[in-house]
Amino acid sequence: MKRIVLERLTLRNFKGIKEFVLAANGGDADVFGDNATGKTTLFDGFLWALFGKDSANSASFEIKGLDSDGRVLQHKLEHEVEVELLVDGRRRTFRRVFKEDWTKKRGAAIEEFTGHTTSYFIDGVPAKAGKYKAEVDSIIKEDRFRLLTSPSYFNEVLSKDQRRKTLLEVCGDLTDAEVIHGNKELAELPAILAGRDMESHKKVVSARLSSINKEIKELPVRISEVKRQIPDVSELDEELLKEDIALRRSRVEAREAEVSRILSGGEVAVKEKRLREIETEQLEIKTRLQSAVLDKVAIKRDEVNRMHQELDRYRRNVEDKQQRIKQNERLAAGRRQEADRLRAEFLGLKEQAFEHHHDDNCPACGQTLPADQIKAAHDKAEADFNRSLSERKARINESGKAAVAEAEKFEHEIIRLQAEIDSLNDALAVLQTEISTAEAELNELRAGVKDPAADPEYAGKQAEAARLQEEIKQLRESSQTAAASVREEIVRLRQEVADMERDLAKFDGVRRADQRITELEKQERDLASEYERLQHELYLCEEFTRTKVSMLDAKINSKFRLARFRLFSEQVNGGLKETCDTLYNGVPYDGGLNNAARINVGLDIINTLSQHYGFSAPIFIDNAEGVTSLVETEGQQIQLIVPPSFEKLPEEVQEYLISLHGSEEKAEMNWIKRNSTLRVETAQPKQEAI
Repeated sequence: MKRIVLERLTLRNFKGIKEFVLAANGGDADVFGDNATGKTTLFDGFLWALFGKDSANSASFEIKGLDSDGRVLQHKLEHEVEVELLVDGRRRTFRRVFKEDWTKKRGAAIEEFTGHTTSYFIDGVPAKAGKYKAEVDSIIKEDRFRLLTSPSYFNEVLSKDQRRKTLLEVCGDLTDAEVIHGNKELAELPAILAGRDMESHKKVVSARLSSINKEIKELPVRISEVKRQIPDVSELDEELLKEDIALRRSRVEAREAEVSRILSGGEVAVKEKRLREIETEQLEIKTRLQSAVLDKVAIKRDEVNRMHQELDRYRRNVEDKQQRIKQNERLAAGRRQEADRLRAEFLGLKEQAFEHHHDDNCPACGQTLPADQIKAAHDKAEADFNRSLSERKARINESGKAAVAEAEKFEHEIIRLQAEIDSLNDALAVLQTEISTAEAELNELRAGVKDPAADPEYAGKQAEAARLQEEIKQLRESSQTAAASVREEIVRLRQEVADMERDLAKFDGVRRADQRITELEKQERDLASEYERLQHELYLCEEFTRTKVSMLDAKINSKFRLARFRLFSEQVNGGLKETCDTLYNGVPYDGGLNNAARINVGLDIINTLSQHYGFSAPIFIDNAEGVTSLVETEGQQIQLIVPPSFEKLPEEVQEYLISLHGSEEKAEMNWIKRNSTLRVETAQPKQEAI
């Protein structure tokens, strides 16, 4: 079995931990510290160094230290984690460094944040991200490593499908053929499946059963609806209706021919032909009289239109420049206000005086610092204050000058634009005068267009046309009276035909309805037969599942000492649903199991997975203080422990600490202080480790 052990884990500026070294030296180790001191951060750093993710399997967690408001405490730090491993006795070191990029652009006074960079080192040698990942993967893949390093990962991070897949990979799944062979009642299943796997077939059958059930419920309603729409033909005779329709259609054709004979008088046609000829002759005369003047009108009209377009272009140009003047006025005012603000800020800086408050006691031992160290700290703080104040004044002065220069640039632009507007307004006045003159000329040309009605030849044609129209009117009035009575009979006959055709169409509606009812009733019988067949198939599928459950449960659970697994759950309808619930003594992992049992069940699972995959890895056990007896593992154990409060310590330990520190109050204060930061001890029984 390949064995991976942790020699040393070093964190620097990682998630609020300035620097911490977990020196496990290849053995088990206990990490003590109160809540929020960074125990889980050690596991986060361990995984991040190798895979770029924390213990919650997230790659987007916050690496930098934050204050209570969520702001970064200090920028421009290198955040790094280094992991030193022994892989089958060979020492391997992996280091990942995350840092901010700050760049001073050309002409800028200060640096700007431009992003982040991650650097990688393998055994102390810089490496590219791809090579780093490949080197880690060559030792162990991420998904397997996480399974073997966290007792909670299998049960709390993996989905039920992923858990089930892992168990079947470790213990071996049963083929459909093996299950069918184990139950003679399932002998017909292979023919039913026809090459499809069991789960796919169950989904297809269930979906089809649901669809059939819905269709069967809808069919009686659809049949009833069709019956309600059947027309009533009890008092109608289909053949008699056909004969009556044919008789009336022949009468309509005869009456329409009679109307045509009445209206097609020959003299009317001759006069209508002459009337069309006169209209053509009048159009020729009108064109001859007006064409020359209308050509001049068209030319002058085009000229006026072009001048109006030019006028619109001038006006748009003026409006555009006026808009730009307003914009520049707003910008100039804004820059002047910015210059005033910077001037006030500059004057405020002149009034600032150096103030320095510092602790004269050593933060490590509490003793008073030497005077020269105190003075040196004061001088350095004062120099830093003066340098910072000078730099801020220089930046404000530079920004103020730039604001004034920009305001003057906008104001000069306003003067130039106003001059251009004045020039354009002068041109507009000239153009408007020219447009007025051109429009007057166009009106004069339009007044000169000759009216064809004043021409003797045109007037003669108009009189002849009026005479012809009157003669045609008189001829038609004499024939209209005779044709009107025939048309009335035609309308009556057509209405009778339409009424009879509606009655005749009812017989087709009856036949279509009867045919549709027959189809729906057959569909109902076919669906019922298919539903019964599919119900039998679903029963066989569920019987297959039950058989597989009994065979698979024994196979999988035999691989584990503590953990048991429920791979199928009984549904309300009696069917089985695939799941993957971890149990311990019949209690579900996520349904009431206490923390100690959860951890030991997780370690039991890790032991089985280690045997299957053929290697062991360091196991980080969070909340280990709640477990009195941990399951032994092949892998190295790193226990993350919250120490008990002083009053919960064993009486002999309290007495020892009181004798060591002189009083119960001092002993308790020192105990609290000791546990306020992380500490590492060689793994040993809990009481001795305290």
